[in-house]
Amino acid sequence: MGAVLIVDVGSTFTKGLLIGEDGTLLGRASHPTTVGTDVMDGVDAVRAALCGTDTAGDVLVCSSAGGGLRLAVVGYEREVTAEAGHRVGLSAGARVVHVASGAMSTADVAALRAARPDVVLLVGGTDGGNADVLRHNAGRLARTRVTAPVVVAGNADAAPDVTAVLGSTGRRHVVTANVLPRIGEVVPDGARSAIREVFLEHVIGGKGLSRGRGFARLVRAATPDAVLRGVEVLAEVAGRDVLVVDVGGATTDVYSVLTPQGEDASLRREVVGTLWHARTVEADLGMRWNALGVLEAAAREGIPLDGTATRWAGAVAADPGRVAATAAEWAAEEALATAAVTVAVRRHGRPAAAGERPRPLADVGLVVGSGGVLRHADPATADRVGGAVLADHGGGWRVPDRARTVLDGDHVLMAVGLLAEVRPAAARRLAATLLPWS
Repeated sequence: MGAVLIVDVGSTFTKGLLIGEDGTLLGRASHPTTVGTDVMDGVDAVRAALCGTDTAGDVLVCSSAGGGLRLAVVGYEREVTAEAGHRVGLSAGARVVHVASGAMSTADVAALRAARPDVVLLVGGTDGGNADVLRHNAGRLARTRVTAPVVVAGNADAAPDVTAVLGSTGRRHVVTANVLPRIGEVVPDGARSAIREVFLEHVIGGKGLSRGRGFARLVRAATPDAVLRGVEVLAEVAGRDVLVVDVGGATTDVYSVLTPQGEDASLRREVVGTLWHARTVEADLGMRWNALGVLEAAAREGIPLDGTATRWAGAVAADPGRVAATAAEWAAEEALATAAVTVAVRRHGRPAAAGERPRPLADVGLVVGSGGVLRHADPATADRVGGAVLADHGGGWRVPDRARTVLDGDHVLMAVGLLAEVRPAAARRLAATLLPWS
């Protein structure tokens, strides 16, 4: 089969890894993403750096360029099906830009259009339950000028009616399994798969990122979707619960793959239910574009930041291309990153709504740090930032104080996720390179 080239086309950088047939990392390269011309220019540059004149056996690409996957959720009740759809959308690698609940009005349709979604996830009702709102919203979507394709994942009994309504106006849509077939049970796989397929078929090719040079054919997933799949493989290989914190310039993303234990394994007390393989996105926590958001969030959480960190946050928010160069600037970077990680994990662990329980993070056995600030920091700094998750008792639950920490310095989780479907053995071997006890 030969080596495989894995490429992540991000909004800022295009990153490539060359993976051997046995899952060995053979090389890495990066190039500024060439959104201004054709993103394949950056892909070709990475390919040339890693493969020279040779051609890799396979080229697998994920992408968050052009703003990634923008998803709107239209549901029945905000606390139930709309919330379930929101969680499923995040797990599918989407940036949820709008959530509507209840029977849509003219104003609701206008707000949906203003959000400019790439895909609309239409949910509502448990199987056999109320279907009136789902049918009403299908009618609204059928008549609106929102051109985004619709993924229908609501009350299965109403699916034929919804299909007929959407089809009557030629609205692009796909029907999949209900995300909430019963109260307390979130079933994400059907919707997650359908969102991925719609993203690949309609969104990647429609963003104008490349002019007919095979980019749409190469892309297999949105980058966050690939990362979550990589975390799932890592948890399987590690044989324990895994938590990943990815600190970016604009957002801080948290991924967790948990195995419910005890009461969590046998009871569903929550209205929506717990998504055991989950991702949350904190859009106000970023190391550059949203550095001021880190200051505000830290203040609300009672996390102190000194004047040096405050001034540095203002400087990098004004100039996102600025990098730390002095010891004082690196200390400020560490303080901001620690605050972002701490707040993001607290939010990931907290109940999403009243009456729910915290996400059970106490049994996490491996915490993985990722993101540019951690990859470019010295190992001791990266260890301290990751260790903040294990030492923080301010979230209101038991922290994973027996976990080990590791840095994904080579961005391999994305590669593991892309490999998992086509070369599962290589994916598992690559994931094992992250284990600190291997």
